[in-house]
Amino acid sequence: MYKAPDRYKRLISARLPGGESAGLASRAPEGESSPLRDVQLISRAQLAPFFAAANIIAALMMVASLWGFKEATWLLPWAVAVGAVNLGAMHLARTQSITHVGRSGHRVPNWLMVGEVAVRAVVWLSLPLYLFPSLDPSQQVIAASIMAGLGIGALGLVVVPPCVTAWMIAFTAGVGGALLIGRNSVPFQHMLSIIFTLGVAIFGVLAVARWAFHQLKTNADVGSQSESASLLLQEYEQRGVGWLWAVDGENRVTYISSRMSTLLGRPGGQLLGHSLPALLGGNAELGRVLLERQPFNSLEMELDTPRGSRWISIAGDPIIDTAGRFEGFRGVGSDITEIRQTQERLTHLANVDVLSGLPNRGRVRQLLGEALRGATTSSVPCAIMFLDLDGFKPVNDTFGHPKGDAVLRAVAKRLVDEVGPDGHVGRMGGDEFAIVITDAQSRKQVEMLAERIINSIKESYLIDQTEIRIGVSIGAAFGPIDGATVDDLILKADLALYQAKDAGRGCARYFSSELQSEQEDRVRLESDLRAAVASKQFHLAFQPLINAKTQKLIGFEALIRWNHAQRGFVPPNVFIPVAEESGLMPVIGEWVIEEACKAAASWPEPITVALNISPKQILPALPNIVSEALSRCKLAANRIELEVTEGVFLGDNGSTLDVLKRLRALGVGIALDDFGTGYSSIGYLNKAVFHKLKIDGSFVREAGTRPENVAIIQSIVQLAKSFRMSVTAEGVETAEDFERMRDLGCDTIQGYLFGKPLAYDRANQMVVGLGAKRLAG
Repeated sequence: MYKAPDRYKRLISARLPGGESAGLASRAPEGESSPLRDVQLISRAQLAPFFAAANIIAALMMVASLWGFKEATWLLPWAVAVGAVNLGAMHLARTQSITHVGRSGHRVPNWLMVGEVAVRAVVWLSLPLYLFPSLDPSQQVIAASIMAGLGIGALGLVVVPPCVTAWMIAFTAGVGGALLIGRNSVPFQHMLSIIFTLGVAIFGVLAVARWAFHQLKTNADVGSQSESASLLLQEYEQRGVGWLWAVDGENRVTYISSRMSTLLGRPGGQLLGHSLPALLGGNAELGRVLLERQPFNSLEMELDTPRGSRWISIAGDPIIDTAGRFEGFRGVGSDITEIRQTQERLTHLANVDVLSGLPNRGRVRQLLGEALRGATTSSVPCAIMFLDLDGFKPVNDTFGHPKGDAVLRAVAKRLVDEVGPDGHVGRMGGDEFAIVITDAQSRKQVEMLAERIINSIKESYLIDQTEIRIGVSIGAAFGPIDGATVDDLILKADLALYQAKDAGRGCARYFSSELQSEQEDRVRLESDLRAAVASKQFHLAFQPLINAKTQKLIGFEALIRWNHAQRGFVPPNVFIPVAEESGLMPVIGEWVIEEACKAAASWPEPITVALNISPKQILPALPNIVSEALSRCKLAANRIELEVTEGVFLGDNGSTLDVLKRLRALGVGIALDDFGTGYSSIGYLNKAVFHKLKIDGSFVREAGTRPENVAIIQSIVQLAKSFRMSVTAEGVETAEDFERMRDLGCDTIQGYLFGKPLAYDRANQMVVGLGAKRLAG
């Protein structure tokens, strides 16, 4: 059987760096040797001489007691047979203890060992039982006593309980049979003595057998665990997974693996007897945990070695002897340098934006938290700036994402150059950046930094021979003045950025209590808007559309209006952006479509109704909504006109264009509103989607004083005619405006000259009046 080397026995209870026990228990497969059976065979061979001697001596005593009373021809052959059987059995036990143990040994079946014991019992009992009836009472007492006494010889079999049981059954039966034969001749007191002797032998031997078997099993289990653990620890060292160590009660090294001595650059012999904390660079934490004499795990430390700086992790358990005395520590260790480097790389990746190399959103929050804590303790305020690039999306849409990414990297570099050591620049995602300023005691310096950043970002970028220009809007908040927590401060900076966007972009705004009030009012407005949607507080107003040549009414533009109980009239340019941001626009838009269709259905055929569609309504479901409203109102599709602005092309152009084409396929008219004031959408005019262009009122009103506006309008009209589209001029307020637009080729006129937005009843009167004129004509 394998015997673990002493150096590994001392380390059997050591734990691996993860904290697992190094000890293992195993069970041998059926038919193969096991540690318990090995120990049984070895112990059986060791006790075999005692058992054989007990049998032979008892046989000689029996011969001696019967000599002279029985023929030698009976006694001597029997004695020789007992001696031969027992000596042969002893030799067999010794042989099996060599050939049937260990990993290559085959299991000795229980029936074979029990059978061998039974044969020895039968051979021994054969002559006494055969001669017992012919013996006189005194000889019967002697023979029964020897048989009862030999029962105690089963102590030589205690390591194999089934053999003990078989021996005791055989001799109990033998003695019982003999006493039964001599029940009339053996004195009762002698019979009791013999029975008592046999009973003590039975119970005593069986008790010893149980105890001995338990001890053997425990030792076998411990031996198996020790062997497995020793093999594992050998493997642990040899494969370079880690190294082993042990110290005495004074923390002096008593054992250390060669792998560790190689790491330290010194022979193992030179390390023995030295203080372990001193060998490992005088690590204070290691010294502390060793002094506590408690198990420890995953203690990491940095070492200066001949190979440079290395990181190791060690774990250990105190060694306590059976008397409870502390004798030192044993444990394991491993080189975790590569693991630490990998963790640092992963941490870096988790905290850094890959595109720009700047701290990412999560890291910016950490930096702001640190700055805020510092500001709270030092009374020196910090600041957070949120930056949003103006006009960056068209860069991506026009030049592609590779050039867009190049612009973002250039912006990141300019920001880092401008901020320098005064703060931390991070990228929040997309075209949003943030700057954490740890010392914002001088508000003037923060404002000057924002101004420098705005001027720097708006300078042109030359990317692959392409000149690109963008801008930036900035919102800032100061901590802990404006917010005592990271989330609060971020919210305040975001509000300031929102205000900067509203102010026309390319500027910086700073959080104030007024801004907070505006935000709170916006929240209340959103709540009121949700209530208005639920209770249908809206109504439509209708502005006339006039044929430029005949000056006759041809339709209306439906405009949504909201009269709030407390706020009064709320302008559309106030509540529509809130509705779009809060996700209410599709619901409101569906209501407008339904009401516009109802109004158009109540008027005669020539009258059309135009209505505005928000970009937030351009969803795949919109054509179905329009189609169902037309069906419910039994209205021809060509009597409804949907107006969209150029802003719809800032989103998913493919999806937007598909929705517009589906609407056009229904027969609904689609007009491009405010043409020329937004993003370039000329490329979409040839997609056979639009049937009308609407010229923004700002061009119309200024055409009388700005000749260039006249040229722009002429170009728009020519462009529309080339695509077979009609043209509507908005914002016509004077007769001169009307004549100018008519002469420039506009087909439809809309403006205060011909009517302001009217309630349905007033609009209906105009339609009725038009019908009366036609009938009179």
